[in-house]
Amino acid sequence: MTIEPRAFLALDSGAATTAAALIGRVGGRWRLIGSLSMPAGSDVEAIISVLGDRAVAADPSLAASLELRVGNAVDLPRLEVASHPPQRMAVVAASERALAPLVATASRSGWRTVSGSAESMDPLAMTTMLLDGGVAGVLVGASDPPAADERRALGELAALAAAAGRRRDVTVVLAGGMSEYLSAFGDVATRAGEVLLGPAAKRGAPGGPLAELLVDLALPPDDARRALGAGAMALAEILDRRVDVVEIGFDAGTRAAAGPGVAGGAPVLDLAVVPTAALAPADPDDAVVDRVGLWSTWGADRHRLRDRLRELRIAPWADATADGSTLRMAAARAALGRLDEWTPDWSERPPADLVVATGGAWAVAPAPAVALALVDVLRRPGAGQFALDHARILAPLGSIPDADERRAMVSDLVDDLLAPLGTVVTPAGMHTGRSAGSVVVHGSDGSTRLDLMPGSLALIDLPPGTSAVAEFKFRDTVKLGARGRHFAIDVTGGLGGLVVDLRDVPLKLPDRADLRGELLESWQTAIVTGREV
Repeated sequence: MTIEPRAFLALDSGAATTAAALIGRVGGRWRLIGSLSMPAGSDVEAIISVLGDRAVAADPSLAASLELRVGNAVDLPRLEVASHPPQRMAVVAASERALAPLVATASRSGWRTVSGSAESMDPLAMTTMLLDGGVAGVLVGASDPPAADERRALGELAALAAAAGRRRDVTVVLAGGMSEYLSAFGDVATRAGEVLLGPAAKRGAPGGPLAELLVDLALPPDDARRALGAGAMALAEILDRRVDVVEIGFDAGTRAAAGPGVAGGAPVLDLAVVPTAALAPADPDDAVVDRVGLWSTWGADRHRLRDRLRELRIAPWADATADGSTLRMAAARAALGRLDEWTPDWSERPPADLVVATGGAWAVAPAPAVALALVDVLRRPGAGQFALDHARILAPLGSIPDADERRAMVSDLVDDLLAPLGTVVTPAGMHTGRSAGSVVVHGSDGSTRLDLMPGSLALIDLPPGTSAVAEFKFRDTVKLGARGRHFAIDVTGGLGGLVVDLRDVPLKLPDRADLRGELLESWQTAIVTGREV
């Protein structure tokens, strides 16, 4: 092997799936040679060996140029990330009013939360919660400066948190006005547990500096979800576009919004890691079961559906076809809904230019169905491109510590790491019961015209790698980014082509389970087969 290796491995070890990708230097740039995904717990070295040997068998001359031989792939350098199980954080405040923004911030920062306030919980119950052996972090917060209704209880809260912080494995964060009570912890330098000061949580804005601090505490440096943020930022800089990366995994859901910056400024990143947005929660309550049932097409009752979700948790790769695949897509949509609820600030931003799906939830789903799931749940008026991180290499690339090297690697691999799903155009504000207008798609092979009917999915074949201009003429004023009747939108092709989504925003589903199942099935069939409904 030369000093500068001709190939390396990108490994993403999830809680349910292990993904391995072989990347090699071809024609002066890095290219994706092959990838393989297997259930978590499989022998990683065996996965790598199979991947390398397949590459050698498929193209011996290319393998020789990469210095790749049968059996030597395990010796290649590795970029490796892993998903770590979320830990529990106890969140306390003096009042319910002060507690709400703290819980909203911690719950989307990689922590499973238990919470209480001095207003609603007696000191003994709060002490029991803070001293629970499963608690790895304590967040005690107050307004900055503390409000009058908070001050009476802050000293008591500080004393309780100081007792919990005597454990070596517990980190205590004093947020906002609680920093005034640092003295209650004595000599911080000699304490067994770590004590940190953080900014106040802001009501209605769960992201920000406190969320960044909590993410750093929740996720180790090699965590895949943490690396997704850096990968999304590199992708936004390379493409000069707003990028939204959405991951649904076994233990959590992740959303990373990245933008290239304004007027040459620093890139902007917002990372949310939501454990309650896991594909299959460990103990699904009625709310989780009902939401999965809302997206289910096979009509199981609540008890059977709860059992199936528990089975999915125990054996995520079992029964991955037929009803099992349908269950996964329903569970993924439900998880997307929970992720959306914990990131309400996303809805106030302009729609992303590119939405990238990643994570083990999509491992057995047809690529166009992934785009439909995202569009069904994360509904925003506008137009955007959708893509799939099919080999799950965005997180390993995001783990590269040097920003320039990371951007260079993403720049080389951007065409390989993203499988284009197509462009989705979603107007809002149409009147039902009559034609909404028409669209003419001007491509290199001519023009295609379609009438637009509210409530339908209009599908236009636009293969990957092609581009066109879609000219819309609506009868009424609609919202499509801006408000108007005439729009000309640049669109690109993908595995799902061009999709004009004329359904309600937000989506309205029938109350009856049988009608709802038929409708969901028709949409799924349409997007996979390319037939309009």
